[in-house]
This record gives sequence, C-alpha cells and structure tokens, in this order.
Amino acid sequence: MSAMVTPESIQTDIAKGLACEHLKVDGDGHHFEAVIVSSAFEGKRPIARHQMVYAVLGDRMKAEIHALSMRTLTPAEWAASQP
Repeated sequence: MSAMVTPESIQTDIAKGLACEHLKVDGDGHHFEAVIVSSAFEGKRPIARHQMVYAVLGDRMKAEIHALSMRTLTPAEWAASQP
C-alpha cells in the first residue's frame, strides 16, 4: 500500500513536469486544491490546461489522487487576480 498522498508530493511532481511561476497545493490527503501559474498555459483553454497537469501527474491521478481542484492561470491572469 502506498504512503498517504501529501500536498507537498503533488506539488513536487507538478513542478518536475511543468515550469511554474507560482505553485501552491493544499489538501487533507484525500481532497486537494492547486493554484498553478505557468506561461505554458498561454493560449490554452481551461480543459487543455488541466489535461497538461493530469499528464504530468500520470498514473497518480488514477491510483492515489482522488480529488484535485485546480486553478490554472497564466502569469498575466495571476497578476490580474492579485489584490
């Protein structure tokens, strides 16, 4: 049986596969929320952005990570969302 999934382990895997300007993952071991800011998202629709993250996480999405809510933003979108 695998160890409990942590926000840090998800964050590490995303950072390994996707260049991020900002990356924050929170969660309780079952449900996770991520804010992912990457210039790789430029010109992509939200579904394509999510698919990029799923591809980076690979089989972990099927086996270990049961719920991952994502905000996927470009650097410009992120800057505009900050107070």
